[in-house]
Amino acid sequence: MTAIKHALQRDIFTPNDERLLSIVNVCKAGKKKKNCFLCATVTTERPVQVKVVKVKKSDKGDFYKRQIAWALRDLAVVDAKDAIKENPEFDLHFEKIYKWVASSTAEKNAFISCIWKLNQRYLRKKIDFVNVSSQLLEESVPSGENQSVAGGDEEAVDEYQELNAREEQDIEIMMEGCEYAISNAEAFAEKLSRELQVLDGANIQSIMASEKQVNILMKLLDEALKEVDQIELKLSSYEEMLQSVKEQMDQISESNHLIHLSNTNNLKLLSEIEFLVNHMDLAKGHIKALQEGDLASSRGIEACTNAADAILQCMNVALRPGHDMLLAVKQQQQRFSDLREHFARRLASHLNNVFVQQFTQALLQLCNRSYFLLVPGHDQSSTLAQHSVELTLPNHHPFHRDLLRYAKLMEWLKSTDYGKYEGLTKNYMDYLSRLYEREIRDFFEVAKIKMTGTTKESKKFATLPRKESAVKQETESLHGSSGKLTGSTSSLNKLSVQSSGNRRSQSSSLLDMGNMSASDLDVADRTKFDKIFEQVLSELEPLCLAEQDFISKFFKLQQHQSMPGTMTEAEDLDGGAFSRQHNSGTPLPVSSEKDMIRQMMIKIFRCIEPELNNLIALGDKIDSFNSLYMLVKMSHHVWTAQNVDPASFLSTTLGNVLVTVKRNFDKCISNQIRQMEEVKISKKSKVGILPFVAEFEEFAGLAESIFKNAERRGDLDKAYTKLIRGVFVNVEKVANESQKTPRDVVMMENFHHIFATLSRLKISCLEAEKKEAKQKYTDHLQSYVIYSLGQPLEKLNHFFEGVEARVAQGIREEEVSYQLAFNKQELRKVIKEYPGKEVKKGLDNLYKKVDKHLCEEENLLQVVWHSMQDEFIRQYKHFEGLIARCYPGSGVTMEFTIQDILDYCSSIAQSH
Repeated sequence: MTAIKHALQRDIFTPNDERLLSIVNVCKAGKKKKNCFLCATVTTERPVQVKVVKVKKSDKGDFYKRQIAWALRDLAVVDAKDAIKENPEFDLHFEKIYKWVASSTAEKNAFISCIWKLNQRYLRKKIDFVNVSSQLLEESVPSGENQSVAGGDEEAVDEYQELNAREEQDIEIMMEGCEYAISNAEAFAEKLSRELQVLDGANIQSIMASEKQVNILMKLLDEALKEVDQIELKLSSYEEMLQSVKEQMDQISESNHLIHLSNTNNLKLLSEIEFLVNHMDLAKGHIKALQEGDLASSRGIEACTNAADAILQCMNVALRPGHDMLLAVKQQQQRFSDLREHFARRLASHLNNVFVQQFTQALLQLCNRSYFLLVPGHDQSSTLAQHSVELTLPNHHPFHRDLLRYAKLMEWLKSTDYGKYEGLTKNYMDYLSRLYEREIRDFFEVAKIKMTGTTKESKKFATLPRKESAVKQETESLHGSSGKLTGSTSSLNKLSVQSSGNRRSQSSSLLDMGNMSASDLDVADRTKFDKIFEQVLSELEPLCLAEQDFISKFFKLQQHQSMPGTMTEAEDLDGGAFSRQHNSGTPLPVSSEKDMIRQMMIKIFRCIEPELNNLIALGDKIDSFNSLYMLVKMSHHVWTAQNVDPASFLSTTLGNVLVTVKRNFDKCISNQIRQMEEVKISKKSKVGILPFVAEFEEFAGLAESIFKNAERRGDLDKAYTKLIRGVFVNVEKVANESQKTPRDVVMMENFHHIFATLSRLKISCLEAEKKEAKQKYTDHLQSYVIYSLGQPLEKLNHFFEGVEARVAQGIREEEVSYQLAFNKQELRKVIKEYPGKEVKKGLDNLYKKVDKHLCEEENLLQVVWHSMQDEFIRQYKHFEGLIARCYPGSGVTMEFTIQDILDYCSSIAQSH
């Protein structure tokens, strides 16, 4: 090990100005044994740095190399594993824990001892040595100048002691005074020894000379001690004199403390009494208002409101500890509780009576409005005229205004007696739901009468009871033994108007070929339906918003964010949740007060959605085109409601109805496509413009006017795509099945009509279909022209076909005239068979044939005739070109010219 230590010092540490103090041969615990050395080193330069260096042999094994070094100040813990038994394992805790196994316990102990000494000598922060034998550490304490740092190491840490700056300066001055201090150390040492002896002698003489002064000093000290003893005697006498005074002062202090404590207690007691008197005393005026206050007048309501707030403050005062044990406090709290209960009962009874009174008054107004409308035998035409401008719902603003005076009292009742507040809420919903049901049903009945223009439906009802008896019967149902609604239903609740088979039920489906087409319907009827439907929605919307705003203000449902429990079904408000919670006094089981408002609105206006669905069904039955109007109007109102509150009752209800309207719209489109597929054509007449093509034009024109700037434009675009695909497919289907009219004519005329329609309406989503329609029209026009024109100069055409065949076989064009069958004489013979008169006759017969095929609606005769003229001229020019190339200089020409052809076609067209 000594040889290794010298080798490491020489090869690794001396070049780095370091001294190796201790070394241990180790390997990592738990891994393959790859031996290395842990070395404790110090630097030879100041300031001294102490390090632990890991050294290992190179891969070739011929020299050592420095692998990693840790500063000793970073070492936190040295764990020797076992302080009693010999154990070669130990841990060093730097930033991470390094586990080592030494080659021997002696080497481990020597290394740990060296680390301990270096820590004691150079580091302020002490390292924790765990599981290290105390004897090992004690033995490691330096005991002399020759104590080594690690075992028998020659280099001793304790032999070296650093000189301070002053010592260094003195040594330098002394060495400068002796020239041979460096060259002759022995002479310099002898000189220093002689000077030391001289100094020692001088010190002894100085001590002997100062003996007299020491004796004088000792005498003075004895005199001082005597004076101190006298002072202590005087102080003892003074202490005895003051002892009696201390006892008297203690008695006075104790008496003053008792007086101060008594005053403090009296002040605290007075403060508590003032607190109770100020916070738990209710004025006589407030007590009188709670017991006898007038709840019908504005002044009385204000006085009751102030009194209710005062008693609530008295009952909610935060009592200090111990107050609730006082008899007077208990009596006052009981008195407040009795006053509160009495006033709560009186307030709930009064508000319930107000509900009944308002309900009765509204019911009378409703009977006055609807009596003459539904009574049998009355002049219905006059009734309709009377109500022609009365498609309005009754205004409940006066009722809301009267009830809002009690809003603060309702808030007080909600916070003090939730059971009564809940009961009033249920009663209000019961009254209002029955009242609104009658008003809304009558309102929708008037709307249906205005839509259909007839009142035959009303004659099926039984004789209407007298309005006075109806009101009496309804009022009696409001008063029972419990003071709540019994749920009885008056005769007005049974009145409803349903659609009859006698109403006008003609449908305007695009393909209902057996019934009236959409063009036969009166446009004014559709406009009237649109206005009535818009008026219905415009009346319902402010009615719902006003009632929702009133409920929020009157029942104070905007003050708190949440209430325990949930209510997911609107049917719970029909009596289940309210009746179960009425006596418990606990809040309603709803997730939030916004949900409570919505649930109340559902209960009050539960008839709106069914009535709207019935009205939509009636409108769809009257005219399926009405679904377009309804989709646009309903979408707009849903969009408006969602901008205000997406989760409100109005938004939810209109959204549900919009789903129904959208289904009707989709059903209308599906029925039209289905009827397209079922269309039948006559075998004896021309096909012309197919009915569903014309109907699509009408549908698109109407839809474009309705959906202008509409929110649901996307639904119409989807419907357009479905319909136009159906039109394209079924036009081709009819064309293939046509026997009287050529297929190309059916395709040409109908696709021309479709192209003209799409060009006029400029429907952006059908641009591709418009181009396709134009292409189909052009292709079938060309096909029909070529097919119908055929070969008007048949023999001449056959002749030139032979000429072209010879040229194709390799004969030069100018040599064709030498062929026997195609010489000049044969050409002249064929040309003479087609004089101008014969050509004109053939063209006239062709014009008549085309005229029979085409229909007058689309007016394509001149277009087709002009195309045939161009095709004929093209053939003529082709023949002339062949004559010029194959028979040059022969002077052979056709017996009619292009101008003759133009004149023939023009005269034929004018003559017809």
